[in-house]
Amino acid sequence: MRAVLDVNVLIASLLSPRGAPARAVARWQAGEFELIVSDLLLKELARAFAYPKLRERISPASAKSFLELLREAGVVAPDPASGSHHSPDAKDDYLLALAEAERAVLVTGAAQLLALAAGLPILTVRDFVESL
Repeated sequence: MRAVLDVNVLIASLLSPRGAPARAVARWQAGEFELIVSDLLLKELARAFAYPKLRERISPASAKSFLELLREAGVVAPDPASGSHHSPDAKDDYLLALAEAERAVLVTGAAQLLALAAGLPILTVRDFVESL
């Protein structure tokens, strides 16, 4: 199985080590699925780590180590120019296009993306972890 974990899931995995997002990352590290990342996803995550509220909870060293882990152990895929599906929030279109191009499930906590799940392989983190 291949999966794109939304930035909100990746951040939550560091903030709550016992939650479903952390379990998803642990399952990836155990080899249970391929994690698909891209330059846009990693840049968005790096920007989020720089927000003051996150810097208070995730040290710059931890953020850097996590980004390096994702880049080195994840499957770094090229960012597609566009996809056939669009989110109400255009900033999320690259996630849909990435998951579509890589034939991966998109795992997210974003309501606007989950609302599209009827026609696309989009799962909540809990549903994804249960499906593994």
